[in-house]
Amino acid sequence: MMRVVSFAFVILCIYAGNSHSKPSCGYPMLEWCKSQEIAGECGVEKYCLHRNATRPNRAESSVEVGLYYESLCPGCRMFLVKQLFPTWIMLQDIMNVQLVPYGNAQESFDGKKYKFTCQHGEDECLGNMIEACVLNITGSVAFPIIFCMESAFDVEKSAQPCVEMHSSLWGAIDGCVKGDLGNELMHQNALRTGALQPPHKYVPWVTINGEHTDDLQQKAMSSLFHLVCSLYKGPKPPACTGAQPALDLRASFC
Repeated sequence: MMRVVSFAFVILCIYAGNSHSKPSCGYPMLEWCKSQEIAGECGVEKYCLHRNATRPNRAESSVEVGLYYESLCPGCRMFLVKQLFPTWIMLQDIMNVQLVPYGNAQESFDGKKYKFTCQHGEDECLGNMIEACVLNITGSVAFPIIFCMESAFDVEKSAQPCVEMHSSLWGAIDGCVKGDLGNELMHQNALRTGALQPPHKYVPWVTINGEHTDDLQQKAMSSLFHLVCSLYKGPKPPACTGAQPALDLRASFC
């Protein structure tokens, strides 16, 4: 299974690394099945019909994976890029992801706004705030945007092209970062991080369905994919079982 994850990661990196490339239909890959109109414009109706038909029952409880992290922490970036995002790509129908960019930062209040000191300096504080604003503003494409940023050489400089690859909301995000909203979002992340039980000792700090144990952390870091599959209580999706669904490809040839 790790070969599958690695292959998916390589493809995703190529796609995300080219900030100017979009599908010919104008929509990012993760939005192709968002509506019938988009699927038709992108020419992927049969793929979306099959995808919807083989989705697990959403009435079953999804596995929630929380990641408390810092934007410039090497270990956080490696886990998000190589474990969390590829797992979510394959298992997003049975898992939810909660991202909390803050980590080991410290906050103070000067009477007007909150001030933040970050483990890896001011650039990390800025990266944390940009990603907090992305999460607040961009909805369903927030995680792909953050993956794009975290897999880039320079997290901060990649922010605008990564946002523009997936949405037209860079102006709103820039305003969030420079205004009161970004400051308040980071304060809320500080509160969420400070409320962790047990208190976090390092980052990346992983929670599964709101719970953190040393055993869950170790399993998540070594193979998050297998952990999510093992914890999901509903019918296992094909990605978990290794089943190869049959596709009608007769109309796929020119």
